[in-house]
Amino acid sequence: MSQKKKLRILLADDESIIRLDLKEMLEDLGHEVVGEASDGETAVALARELAPDLIVMDIKMPKMDGLEALGQISATKRVPAIMLSAYSQPDLVEQAVSRGVFAYLVKPIKEADLLPTLEVALARAEELAALEVELGDIKETLATRKIVERAKGILMDQTGLSEAAAFRKIQKLSMDRRKPIKDIAEAIILAAEANLTR
Repeated sequence: MSQKKKLRILLADDESIIRLDLKEMLEDLGHEVVGEASDGETAVALARELAPDLIVMDIKMPKMDGLEALGQISATKRVPAIMLSAYSQPDLVEQAVSRGVFAYLVKPIKEADLLPTLEVALARAEELAALEVELGDIKETLATRKIVERAKGILMDQTGLSEAAAFRKIQKLSMDRRKPIKDIAEAIILAAEANLTR
């Protein structure tokens, strides 16, 4: 796993002594604290401005609590987050998980707890990123399939070809013209639509 990577971290906690301790621990682990916030509103603004790799945020903060702040940050860009709390209340943990928190630490935080928590949060973030790429690929494949199906239908109606023959014709045009099959299918659809409007 990519734990050797130096992370750019945003710290948000209303207690300056905790931020100082955390900053020291994170820097000892080889990471860079790029911003610090003492309330939720500042955390949201800094997250948008600094685009950190990871956010370490307290749940209970003035102006806006950590969960709401994380919700606002995640609305524009998902950033892996570790939530801090003086409490291990099940309802807070549940809310944190539902907001996309990758890990949860109960204060006081010890450096021995921080490293494995960072690793878990980063592993979950990497898994999520891979799933998002895979989902994007699946959506693209489905979109292409729909377009090809429509183009096959047009060729079958216009020329009386069988479904297999219509598909082979699209494949051959794709190879002959050295264009993706999706582009050929879209061209067939556009030509058919142009003929309808004449």
